[in-house]
Amino acid sequence: MSSTLSRFKQMSPQARELLHALRFPPEATEQVYALVDCNNFYASCERAFDPKLKDVPIVVLSSNDGCIVARSNEVRAMGVGMGEPYFKYKEIIEGNNVKVFSSNFTFYGDMSRRVMSTLMQFAPEMEIYSIDEAFLNLAGCDHLRGKPDLTEYAREIAATVRKWTGIPVSVGLAPTKTLGKLANYLAKKKPESGGVMNLLDRSIRDAALESAPVGAIWGVGPKSTEYFERIGVKTARALRDLDDEMVLRKMGAAGLRPLYELRGFSCSDLDTRLQPSRKRITSSGSFGRRLKSLSEIKGAVAGHVAIAARKLRRQKSATQILTVYLLTRSFGQKPTDKSRSFKVRLRRPTNNSSEIIPYALKAVETIYEPGSEFRKAGIFVDNFIPEDQVQSLLFRTEQPGHSRELMQTIDKINRRLGRGTIKYAAQLPAQWTGARCEHASPRYTTNWDELVEVS
Repeated sequence: MSSTLSRFKQMSPQARELLHALRFPPEATEQVYALVDCNNFYASCERAFDPKLKDVPIVVLSSNDGCIVARSNEVRAMGVGMGEPYFKYKEIIEGNNVKVFSSNFTFYGDMSRRVMSTLMQFAPEMEIYSIDEAFLNLAGCDHLRGKPDLTEYAREIAATVRKWTGIPVSVGLAPTKTLGKLANYLAKKKPESGGVMNLLDRSIRDAALESAPVGAIWGVGPKSTEYFERIGVKTARALRDLDDEMVLRKMGAAGLRPLYELRGFSCSDLDTRLQPSRKRITSSGSFGRRLKSLSEIKGAVAGHVAIAARKLRRQKSATQILTVYLLTRSFGQKPTDKSRSFKVRLRRPTNNSSEIIPYALKAVETIYEPGSEFRKAGIFVDNFIPEDQVQSLLFRTEQPGHSRELMQTIDKINRRLGRGTIKYAAQLPAQWTGARCEHASPRYTTNWDELVEVS
């Protein structure tokens, strides 16, 4: 106890506040969460508009056709790894007649919106956690739509999403978000569950925790998993029953969150904002070929600035910190290949693309080395403040919002006529540096020329 007290005294005020909230969560056992997760989302999107792909093994490649970013269950069974380079498994993929697709993010994003809009009709509160996952608050939703219990209600949710969008989903029911993640994990692992796992009952929950490896717990990373397994904690139930001090020693105060949620105490509410404000915005992409030209690299970086600035304006934020990076590393090259980055502080916070681009171009000049071959470029911005709190500079006559109408007009035109309709001149040298998409499927739901034809 004395060691725990000593460690508590050494914590920051924020850590102490979190620890206290975790130990005494208000109404912590009265929540009912459902985690709805799309099964093999990218592959399922492709199958939704091409029935011939049913039961056909599928892989989806990254934006430059370089890495495997999604696999159907059939491909997983072949031992093809997630995030691995495509060339590493090309022989296996071609030998097993695996269907290969380039990433079609416009299509996948629209299918995600369709799934989420369907889910909104089943619960009073929803948190969109990722492109293919959402938490629903089902407290008080018993017997809705004539269903006898929440398990059958969850089956109704899954059936409706499948019927309306063509996307199969799994549903995990639990009193906390961490347990909801685990329930969804088990729903996918156990075919007899029919895609729905309910861990609201304590006895069922205990058995489920005993069957789940500690590495399957949301918030327990690879290093923590290795540590826990080394001391004999190999199951989720063993982690739940572990002494607080041991978790505190390895994972800090934040590590107590999954621990208490495994015990049935809800430690986090739903973030019900449709577009939560980001703390960092990133835009990057691989080139279709290796680049040596400074002007082309500048053009690519200018394009990423335009994308990031548009996202800033969408969430009504401004930034004062910009980081630009270039990568020369590629598969098969020597370990001496490296990345280069440069961080710059803007003169004042802004979300105006034309104000940020000159800083980015100067950063490229700083880290560019003649003769190097670059395969990827990107930027990220952080240190945000609300755009309506930007102060004007003492020796500048224009006000912070002087060009806001221009930015809004450009954004409106690009939304209506297509992204990139209006570009900055700095982007033009990079117009032929786009990523390879040799296996792209049609944009079935967002492009008039690529809609499904029925005869």
